[in-house]
Amino acid sequence: MSRIGRMPIAIPAGVSFDVTPDNVVTVKGPKGELVKAMHKNITIKLEDGNVLVTRPNDDKQNRALHGLVRALVNNMVVGVSTGFTKTLELVGVGYRATLQGKKLVLALGYSHPVEIEAAEGITFELPTQTKIIIRGTDKELVGDTAADIRKWRKPEPYKGKGIKFEGEVVRRKVGKTGKK
Repeated sequence: MSRIGRMPIAIPAGVSFDVTPDNVVTVKGPKGELVKAMHKNITIKLEDGNVLVTRPNDDKQNRALHGLVRALVNNMVVGVSTGFTKTLELVGVGYRATLQGKKLVLALGYSHPVEIEAAEGITFELPTQTKIIIRGTDKELVGDTAADIRKWRKPEPYKGKGIKFEGEVVRRKVGKTGKK
């Protein structure tokens, strides 16, 4: 039995949960609404304020899907109640970020500024010019947005310049040595 899959998901106050017969899960809360279609083999039901995820048998695919579906439903519940955040740091001389409406504008050493539109359900915050906070209800969308921003300048190993996740450790390399 999946250790993750068999754990019940507690529904907090202010969050409504609904499952259709064709396994489309709808979760509404104070931060928004998320709808996702789950695999048809996995059974999702609401009992006594808890969501239970069960599988029909121990086939390899059903065992793999059991924990996955439970984690996806839990992420939906957490997303509409508290939300998700990712923080990026800009490291490098002249690297900075600004907001123009909902658009994030990055100066990353290119000849042009990099403009990134916020997807539906995503908000950007800039506490400083070198720190970007990405907020949203959908964990997958928040992570994808952070990864897309990071792709513009990945941290390089010699000087450590680039866009990195908060707390990410960049392995540094020793540069060239001079001739003796």
